[in-house]
Amino acid sequence: MPQHLPRYRVLTGPDDDNFCHRVSDALELGYELHGGPSITTKGDTAYLAQAVVWKRDDPTPEAPD
Repeated sequence: MPQHLPRYRVLTGPDDDNFCHRVSDALELGYELHGGPSITTKGDTAYLAQAVVWKRDDPTPEAPD
């Protein structure tokens, strides 16, 4: 039986292209942003968190293997 992604997800990571691509990928799957991003720093590195939600009636996408 396939495992589906949760309806509510918080994506986190350093403020870099990879993080932006992960958020963009979630939006392409059909997730919607939930509020604005949060940011914190540790040393010279900024870390972001962005919540996304699945508002559709159909099941969420399958989780990657």
